[in-house]
Amino acid sequence: MNEKEIEHLLRSLGIGATYRGYRYLNYGIRLCLIDEDYLLSVSKLLYPQIAKYFHTTSCSVERDIRTAVKVCWERGNISLLQEIALRPIRIRPTSSEFLDILTAHLKK
Repeated sequence: MNEKEIEHLLRSLGIGATYRGYRYLNYGIRLCLIDEDYLLSVSKLLYPQIAKYFHTTSCSVERDIRTAVKVCWERGNISLLQEIALRPIRIRPTSSEFLDILTAHLKK
C-alpha cells in the first residue's frame, strides 16, 4: 500500500500531521494492511508494535490515536468517514473500529 494514499485519507478525514496520532495511525494502518491479525488484538499486538517503532509506550499510542479519532469526529469530515464505513455511524467509533474502517477501505 502506498503511504501517500494513507496520508491522503487521514488528511481528508481532518487529521493533520501535527497530531502524534496521525503518525501512529499511518504506521498502524500499514501494519494492518500487511497482516489483518493486528485488528483482532489492537491493544495487545498493534499498540505495542507501534510503540516499539516510535520508542514510546503503548498507553501513549492508545491515547494519541484516540485523540486523532476524536479530532476527526468533532472537527473532521464525518460524511467521508460514513461513506467509507459503508454504514451510518451515530456515535464516535472506537480506535479499533476506526482502524478497521480505514484498513478495509484502503484494501479495496
